[in-house]
Amino acid sequence: MRKPADPPAAPPQAPEADDAALFRQAIGEVRRVHSQTPAPQKPRPRPRARMAEHDEQAALSEFRRGLEAMPIEAGDTLSYHRNELPARIWQRLKRGQFSIQDELDLHGATAAQAEQLLRMFLREAQRAGTACIRIVHGKGLGSDADIPVLKNVVDRVLRQRADVLGFHSAIPAQGGTGAVVVLLSARRPGSP
Repeated sequence: MRKPADPPAAPPQAPEADDAALFRQAIGEVRRVHSQTPAPQKPRPRPRARMAEHDEQAALSEFRRGLEAMPIEAGDTLSYHRNELPARIWQRLKRGQFSIQDELDLHGATAAQAEQLLRMFLREAQRAGTACIRIVHGKGLGSDADIPVLKNVVDRVLRQRADVLGFHSAIPAQGGTGAVVVLLSARRPGSP
């Protein structure tokens, strides 16, 4: 007896076609979503406290006008201290009993240069942990202005700094009213 003939074999399908058919069968019916993706936008700027900035600028401007209205004269003594500075430390500063650790001489600088140099010097002194510095500003006798410009700049900048505990014109042996000795607060841990 003869065997019946085998049915003709189906032509082999490409494996990609099988995978695609299996995938479509697994996910079921699909519907197309027609949406447009929004165009990329710039990130919004961080919010600023504009009123606080304005108030601070106004206060600083008023402070500067007050200082300019009553300029310091050539022979005047620079003197200022924060309330938290103990009285005995303040007296020692006035008597010139602190060892000067660093010095900045502003002779020959313009007012703008002096202010920039002084701010950089104070920042570096604070980073280095320096406690007592001397700033030589001169008496302003050779200045074209009627007032000692650098002396007034130094006084204004030092009064604005939170890291300045106090300052006083130097004793005559350290420069007299042509220099100022400054006590700085200790560097806070973690501050740059």
